[in-house]
Formats: sequence, structure tokens, C-alpha cells
Amino acid sequence: MLEASPQRAYRAACPGCGAPVEFRSAQSTHAVCGYCQSTVVRSGDTLARIGKMSEVFDDFSALQLGTSGVFNTLGSGTQALSFTLLGRLQYKYDKGTWTEWMAVLADGSTAFLSEDNGAYVFSQPAAARQSIPAADKLRVGGVAAINGKAFSVASIERVCLMSAQGELPHLPPLGVPFAFVELRSADGEVLSIDYGMPVPSISRGRAVLLDDLQLTGLRDASSKEETGRQLACPQCGAQVEAMLATSKSITCRSCNSLIDLSQGVGSDLQHAVQNDPVSLLIALGATGQLQGVQWQVVGFQHRMGTEPDEPDEHFGWSEYLLYNRKRGFVFLVDAQDGWSLVKPTTGAPTLQLGGQSASYLNTSYKLLSRYQAETDYVAGEFYWQVKRGEKTSNSDFSNGRGLLSREQTPTEVTWSSGDKLDGDVVAKAFKLDGKKELFKRADAQPLSSVSSVSGMTIIIVVVVILVLLLLISRCSRCDPAVENCSSSSSSRTSGGSFGGSSGGGGHK
Repeated sequence: MLEASPQRAYRAACPGCGAPVEFRSAQSTHAVCGYCQSTVVRSGDTLARIGKMSEVFDDFSALQLGTSGVFNTLGSGTQALSFTLLGRLQYKYDKGTWTEWMAVLADGSTAFLSEDNGAYVFSQPAAARQSIPAADKLRVGGVAAINGKAFSVASIERVCLMSAQGELPHLPPLGVPFAFVELRSADGEVLSIDYGMPVPSISRGRAVLLDDLQLTGLRDASSKEETGRQLACPQCGAQVEAMLATSKSITCRSCNSLIDLSQGVGSDLQHAVQNDPVSLLIALGATGQLQGVQWQVVGFQHRMGTEPDEPDEHFGWSEYLLYNRKRGFVFLVDAQDGWSLVKPTTGAPTLQLGGQSASYLNTSYKLLSRYQAETDYVAGEFYWQVKRGEKTSNSDFSNGRGLLSREQTPTEVTWSSGDKLDGDVVAKAFKLDGKKELFKRADAQPLSSVSSVSGMTIIIVVVVILVLLLLISRCSRCDPAVENCSSSSSSRTSGGSFGGSSGGGGHK
């Protein structure tokens, strides 16, 4: 798809093994020999070998070198340009890995298609019109102005290059940690700051779906080796198989131990014993179609929450991690007041009125609750290193059936959005119609479904509810020293605390 490019391809023998190394982009200065993995640098028409690159970790991505497509470029002069993927960089950080695909466009410029657990961002290099702030001057959750535009700081991580493939415009040192910052704007733009070179570089992009890129030359799904990674459970010795190549945590089905895979299967595996296993309504491995997409249940976690003004009261909810090869991961949330399907956003919603509301994509959401969340049970496998006892600070917002949630850890802020689902829809999706009564939640109110109820009956019911609310409010304000105050149970929205999910397909 690069026939229209005015560039001249350059080919020379690898200094390490003599195999041909080709440069199809004038922007490329480095390449990795596909035969001997030598890292070569180009200076004019001369190639020099500067080391050896680690083998690429096979994550069974749908993309591969040579995949072509069409992308609408960013900016006021938007135009559709064809592109081809010529290089690949794989990075790792404490919570997982992600991949950067280097693309050369038909006009000769370069871009990157970032792949993070099935979510994608297409970005292009951008010139800095001002000095770029040092990474230690930025704060997660804070606001920074880059090139005159306000961005919210979504994550600040220490990352390192773990492998590379093909030709590349730059190549940070292998295995050397450096800072990487990702920022999000209210209109959905992603801006990344790469501190891996002497002069930090920035790129800007937006989320894309693979289907919208008109891709050709994708990797054949049937070429994936179906056997997963085998390991022995460090607690009971039973065989455990991780089916997802990118999994960082998995549970043993024999003893329910939670096993950390972040250091690799061959390392000394750390684990945590889990007692009192939770019964899942939807079995691990089950498949179902929601919102027109076929999903598979790969993970499950149960979480507990406490509200700041009621630290002794707890409420719980469940999250099913769903996977689709082209769509990545989403969360099916099961809460007291209903079901919802949610996914991390690319953009950064804007908090308003002191945090009492949030605005995202021209829609306003009202704050429902703020609370502290903690993971207390895990089953299946996850693309991040999930831990029992992991805590986050959460805020849930709602607009009708639309949901928005903010989750923060010391290194990352994740916004997620989604929609409420009826329990019957979830049961039918996973072919559990015979158990649909188990899927009913508090959102299925009799008043909303029974049209024959008289107006007087509705008024009476409303009055009774108001009286009960008044009594509950009075009880919550009473003084235990002079009155007998009984506590009431708490509930939460189905908007979801969204797991330890990553930033949703940015560079990180």
C-alpha cells in the first residue's frame, strides 16, 4: 500500500550475518535483522551492528509486520492515507506490557499504532512548541498544558524496552528504565511523553478500532498455537494453564491460590492463598454476545467498598473480565442495583462543581458516590498483576443508563464508561435463560414494569418511601450516647470500579 510513496527503499547486508536488511522509510535509523536479531544502525548507506536484540515475545496479536491499512490523519488538514507496519517495539512496566507498531504513511511520514491488551491508539509525532516538563514535575490526576492545550495526567510509569523487530525511527537502550507519561484530553486525544531519549519526544493520537482501519495482511487467527503456558501451582502442585499470552496473574482451579506471572513462568512464582471461594454466576470460559460482540469470560474478581463517612459499612460487587481478539477487554459488572458493561475511556472526562459532576463527550454525569475499593477474591487470568488487598480510590457518576467512573492508584488514573444492562439480557447472552431469576437486581423495580398500578397506589408508595428515607436520615444523624442507632447496609452503582485495568489503549 505504499506504492504512492516517493521514497526509495534501501537494502544492505546485515553486518552480523550477511542477510539482507531493508529500510523502506527514510525516517528509520535502526533495524533489527530478522535472521540473527542483530541491532543495526544506519548512517547514510552504511550499516553498523551495535548489539543483539531479544526475541520478540509472541502475544498472538492480530497485527504483524507488513499489515497495511488506511488512517485519517490528525489536525485541520485531515486526509486519508494508506500505511504499512514496518517495525515493532515491545515495552514492559510493573503492571504489564504493551506494543508500539511503527507505521510509514504514503506521504513518507511515520506514525505509531499502539496496542495495549486489545485496545489501540494511532498517533503521530508532534513538535514541542515549549519546553517539556520533567516527569517528576507532573502529578497523576493533575493538569498540564502542552502546546497550549490542557491535558489530564493519566499515568506516570518507569518502563523499559524488552524487544524490537523490523525498522524503527529510534531505539532506546534495551532493558534500561526510563519515564513514560501519558496524558488525556477532554475531547479524547492521547498525548504521550517519551523520556527514553536525551531529548524527550511527544506524540499525539486517538483511539481507533481495527475494523475502521481497513486492514489487510492481518495475522491468521488459525496460526495461533492453542496450547497455553503450563506451570505447576506453587501451593498445591496441580497443573495450571494460562491461555492468554499476556496474562500477569492466574488462579489455580484446584486450591484457588492467586499466582503472580509477571516475572514469567520459569521464575520463582509468588502466590497468595485464597479461602472461601466465591461462586460464579457465569462460568470461566463461557462465551456470550453483548452489544453485537462475542465475548469470552477469562477472569473474575470480587471487590469490597467503603464510603468515607461510613468506614464501618461495607458493600460488595463482582466484575467479570471479558475478552475478544479484536476488541480487547471489557468488564461486565454485577452490582446490587444492576448489571453494566464498561470499558476504560481514551479521553479524560472533566470534573465540574468541585467533583459533584463530570463531563465527557458533551454529556454531563452526576456524582453518585465516592468510596475506597479493595479486591478480596480473584479467579481466572488477568492481563495486569491483580493482587488481593489492592486498593483504589473511586468515584461513580451516572446519566440515565450511561455510567462513568474514576479510579485512582498512586501511578495511574483510569476513567471508564459504559451502559447499564438488564439482567435478562445478560442471562440470555450467556445462554443461562433457565437461571434468569438469579440475574435480577434492584434496578428491576415493580413500579417501572407494572402499568396497571393506579395513580393513587403510586402516590401512597412514594409517600411511604419518603417517610422511610426521613427515618433513615434521622437515624444516621442520631447520637449513640442518647439514642439507639442501628446502621443500614450500603449499596453501590453498577458503573464499576474497573479492575486494575490499564489506560485503555494508549502507549501505556
